[in-house]
Amino acid sequence: MVILTEEGKVALNSLLAQAIAENRVPGAYFAAGTADGTLYSGSAGIRSFRDPTSGKVDENSVFWICSMTKLVVTVAIIQLIEAGKITLETPVDSIVPELANPVVVDDINALEYTFKPAQNKMLIKHLLNHSSGLHYVPSHRKASPESLGPAYTAVGYGGDFSWRKFFELIRNGLPVVPLAFEPGTSWAYGWSCDIVALIVERVTSKSIEEYCKEKIFGPIGMKTTSFYLTPELEKNIVSMTYRRKDGALEVWNGQLGIIEREPSKVGILLGGIGTYTNLDDYLLFLRHLLQIQAGTATNPLLSVGSASNLFRPSLPEHCVEEIKAFGGWEDCQFGYGLCLANSDWPGRRKKGSGFWYGWAGTYYFMDPTTGLAVVYGTQVVPTNDPEVVKLWGQLETALYAGLKD
Repeated sequence: MVILTEEGKVALNSLLAQAIAENRVPGAYFAAGTADGTLYSGSAGIRSFRDPTSGKVDENSVFWICSMTKLVVTVAIIQLIEAGKITLETPVDSIVPELANPVVVDDINALEYTFKPAQNKMLIKHLLNHSSGLHYVPSHRKASPESLGPAYTAVGYGGDFSWRKFFELIRNGLPVVPLAFEPGTSWAYGWSCDIVALIVERVTSKSIEEYCKEKIFGPIGMKTTSFYLTPELEKNIVSMTYRRKDGALEVWNGQLGIIEREPSKVGILLGGIGTYTNLDDYLLFLRHLLQIQAGTATNPLLSVGSASNLFRPSLPEHCVEEIKAFGGWEDCQFGYGLCLANSDWPGRRKKGSGFWYGWAGTYYFMDPTTGLAVVYGTQVVPTNDPEVVKLWGQLETALYAGLKD
């Protein structure tokens, strides 16, 4: 099993400190571990831009991890599959009738849709690898190109935080839900994991929060992870920071719409974007998945076979180009819940690694070949902030340079 040298730790500490000193990001957290334990955790900066009284970013800091929620709810639904409650081939509309009779649009970016009835059934397996056809709102249908879609913003609901309203919002003005393509034939990033969480709720008659606390968070000790920004979590929350188009950072003042954060107002729990956690909790989750693969997990959340399926390519080959068009990553596939590197990233993660990120500036990957799990967090928006992404690459490169067998 790999270890991280002292020189490697010094290099990571230096990168974090330098990023703050140069005002590239207000604060950041980075941690790496193996199935056996944590190799490194480090942080720099403050929790709220230009507010030293907010406290330092540290191991207790809480982040809104947005789409890193997707892997959690993917594990939840796979547990139900293992329990025989549903199967990968279960038609989605048998549990979510709101998705019955969808239409396939000819061009999701068109100002006016033309469409035809979908011929293929949307199955649960299509939700797990984003081949369902469900897609996020095109830029011209948002408040601004850099915004989240209305179904992911508090203002979009107008106070009616219900699934009825959610489906109304994702229909984009059509009488039924639009799909980008026939289910199972291509790849598009979208609402699939929100539907995954809804299926878990309807099959178990529990909220996704209740289910995850009982079956995922509790069993492996994720004590600060929740779909609710409770007062306990809020006292350690890392505030959002907005990057203006001129590159300057700006104190958060609601420049972009985000999900409802007041626990008493949250009416539906969004499996695609809805969790808060400190990143050590999330690292624990990733390390547990590596432990399952290694056969060393105590009370594993999944079987070895199901954990391996997370890392097994599941899409038609042409989808490599669709994924590249979305994220800019060369030669990537998708397993269940994870984007997969089909080849080594020079000086970084190895072939077979699974990864994703969160809209507000959090990132992770698991590299089974090296035995690594890694998390990284800021809270800088708009998403994929250049400085945030640059620091992520620098930290990952320094981590691998500092490893020793």
